[in-house]
Amino acid sequence: MSTRGALFDPVFGATGVAQQLSDQAWITALLDVEAALSCATAAVGVADGDHCAAVAAAAAELSRPGAIDVDALGRAAAAGGNPVIPLVKILRARVARDGVPAAVVHPGATSQDVMDCALMLLVRRAGTLVLADLTRAADSAAHLAAVHRSTPMVARTLGQQALPTTFGLLASSWFTALDAAAVRLDIALSTLPVQFGGAAGTLAASYPDGMKVSDALADELGLERRAVPWHTDRVTIAELATTFGIVAGAVSKPATDIVAMASTELSEVSELVPGGSSTMPHKRNPVAAVTARAAARRAPALVATTLSAMDHEFARAAGAWHAEWETVTDLVRSAGGAAHQLSASLTGLQVHPEAMARNLDLTGGAILAERVTAKLSAHTDQAREIVTAAATSGISLDQDPTIARYLSPAELTELLDPAHYLGHATDLVARALAERPTGESR
Repeated sequence: MSTRGALFDPVFGATGVAQQLSDQAWITALLDVEAALSCATAAVGVADGDHCAAVAAAAAELSRPGAIDVDALGRAAAAGGNPVIPLVKILRARVARDGVPAAVVHPGATSQDVMDCALMLLVRRAGTLVLADLTRAADSAAHLAAVHRSTPMVARTLGQQALPTTFGLLASSWFTALDAAAVRLDIALSTLPVQFGGAAGTLAASYPDGMKVSDALADELGLERRAVPWHTDRVTIAELATTFGIVAGAVSKPATDIVAMASTELSEVSELVPGGSSTMPHKRNPVAAVTARAAARRAPALVATTLSAMDHEFARAAGAWHAEWETVTDLVRSAGGAAHQLSASLTGLQVHPEAMARNLDLTGGAILAERVTAKLSAHTDQAREIVTAAATSGISLDQDPTIARYLSPAELTELLDPAHYLGHATDLVARALAERPTGESR
């Protein structure tokens, strides 16, 4: 389900990215492609340079908000199944006033060429904002890891207290995943390809200059050149979809942790600007993390839809191609909103070490049962059974008479100190920070 619009975009963090994916943004991108195509033909010497300059100027004029009636264009697009057909008519009519022949507009192209190139421009423009938010979120998490590399807290597995860890190590799991997603997104955005194949991918209408026009079009748009058109080879689209799906997944992990850690019972973190409730004045909801999760949760279905539409038949798909336009842009919108909201959540996240220490003490030392068992095993082969019985009885391990038979009070005090059983937690944080490609590394 799309949440496009002024009512929900701010809630899910998509205000900025939505502007780059709006109906007006689509029109602008389509016109940018048409202008670039005319300039490409001039660059290879098969069209008049002045005519192509006039097309570029007209396209810029028509790109201004309100210059084209979006509703009317949408209705006109229904007849041919895409907005390129009526948009080309509008552009040709506009340049005709300057004496530019109709053939200079949309030369040798098919609608899919323009739609696919426009989608690449939209993804790049919106994706740049997503990448910036993702990087800010990773930097904030890395800062938390650096500051709290040795702050003890509970490590939880399967929803239960497991062993002591540090908040810095948990935050390291956040920023390493966010960094990995950012690297993949940066690669995807920097390798977006041009699309130009003509009616059936043979460049027949542009022969013998079609391949030169394709390369010139790529250069005009700042897209990668392609050896052959990819009209029905949708690996590019699938890679984009999975990349934004990875972004959403990398975002949802820390958002989920923050929501749980901000609960009243744990109270280990809180957002700098928490949200309230319409009826409960005491509520301090981690709204940014909550809405980051909400935005990210829509991504997997959109990824699946995109992958399911890869079966484009022959030289042009009947329906599968059309299914991509809103699916991909909604995916970018959802992943982008999630990254933005996580960035807001992590920026200034309040960490409460005293609550973490309190939660470490909840089990009366049972969280260190592994360590006590290892020490006790030097004295008896029944170490595991003895410690298990004590841990399940509710008796603090340092008060259990059977354990006390083998270990002194001083030994138990040292064994049950969470700060003395953190393993390589601080070392792992230091290594993760040192290996970051950019940003926080101290």
